[in-house]
Amino acid sequence: MSSPPASDPHIVSLVLQSKKALQNGEQLCLKANELSTASAQASIDVLILDSKVRWITDNVLEQLKLASSVAKSIEEKRAKLNRQVQDWDNMRTKHTNALDKILDELGSQRVPPDFHQTSAASSIFGSQDSDDENGPKQSNGHFTLSQSPSDTIQVPKPKLQTDRSNWKTLRDFVDDQAIEDIFEDMEEQRMVVEDSIIRTDEYPEKLIAAIDSIRDYLPEAISPPPIEQLITSQDSAKVGMASHLESLAAHYDQMVNAMRESEAGDAFSEDDLQDMNRDTEELPSILAELEENLASVIAIREQLSQIRDNNQEHLKRLSNVLDELDELGDIMMEMLQTQETVESECEDRFSEMQRHLLTIEDLHQRFISYQTAFQKLILEIARRRVYKEAAENIVRGMMDQLIAMTEEERQVREHFNNEHGAHLPEDLCLCISNVPTKWEILPWNGEVLETLPEIPSDMLPTKDQIHRTEPVAPVNCTESL
Repeated sequence: MSSPPASDPHIVSLVLQSKKALQNGEQLCLKANELSTASAQASIDVLILDSKVRWITDNVLEQLKLASSVAKSIEEKRAKLNRQVQDWDNMRTKHTNALDKILDELGSQRVPPDFHQTSAASSIFGSQDSDDENGPKQSNGHFTLSQSPSDTIQVPKPKLQTDRSNWKTLRDFVDDQAIEDIFEDMEEQRMVVEDSIIRTDEYPEKLIAAIDSIRDYLPEAISPPPIEQLITSQDSAKVGMASHLESLAAHYDQMVNAMRESEAGDAFSEDDLQDMNRDTEELPSILAELEENLASVIAIREQLSQIRDNNQEHLKRLSNVLDELDELGDIMMEMLQTQETVESECEDRFSEMQRHLLTIEDLHQRFISYQTAFQKLILEIARRRVYKEAAENIVRGMMDQLIAMTEEERQVREHFNNEHGAHLPEDLCLCISNVPTKWEILPWNGEVLETLPEIPSDMLPTKDQIHRTEPVAPVNCTESL
């Protein structure tokens, strides 16, 4: 080997550059190793926190589903109550219209003055001008009414009025105030039910709004963190750094050996020096790759730290969510209790409202029977008048016949006495001078002669009219609410 060239100081410089590059590489690898250890711990933290977040989130979502079912249940119960109220309103309208119709018909039916007195006691339904003793009684919401149509038959007035505008109608014998009281009580019960239902009017909307608010506050659903992929990528970067570090160490050893050989007097050829220069010139690129790998490790570490920090923030938010969920649970319990109270109150009111419907239905049937009975009463009075006139004609005929017979008998006896009486002893058959007995036909046992009220002929109802007003069998149209 030739003597050492004049470029020996350059070899020393190359050794120093290699050593510095090796030291920098070792520092980068050491830092990468520390970061890798921290990343491993961070990945464990991420998995634990992610599991907690997912478990709590899933449980919150289940609770929100339960809350949604509660809101739906309250809405269905409210809808049921509203349907019951609507059904009752429909039945009330039906019965009220029927009652108004029959009352209008009663108001159009004139009553001859001979059929009534001014006393309210003459009415089977009471009178608007009557006092409490003569008015209709109420028992459990039902009227207790007289059942005798003959209560309205009174001694007729001497003269039948021809002007019917001032005549009473059948409606005048109905206690309108009592009916109005029933309607007012029905409306009062209806308003109480409405006020009860309104108490829970906003419950479903409030629950849905609270549920949506909690659901919106939950952490966004994300896919599981790619821990395995990140760790694998980090390990790949570490392997690459280890490979580069080995290259740096090998190059440094090579340069140290070259310097030893140079110190021993060995000379290097131009090609050897070019190779050493080329290898040394590649050190910055190797360090750059090491730095890139370290940057990758740092990025992975930061990504894991960010995921961990996000999960920790999610846990904090979930802690607030759990507090809100507990508060929502208390609110739901209060809402359910209030809804049950409302249902209980409404059921009690529905029973009262149902009894009012039955009362109106009963009044409707009674007024139909009243109208029919009055029309048949007119026919009955007309029939009795026919009977009375026939009986009076018989009595009158008998009286005329008896008067004629008596007069004929008187004349025969008078002729006999004139012809033969003077020839008979005065003390013989004293009755021979008696006049015939006179007869008088009177009501039996001193009874008062029957009198009937006057009825205009145009007021006599036809059979078709009576058939239309006859009550029908009650239909169970007041279904249970």
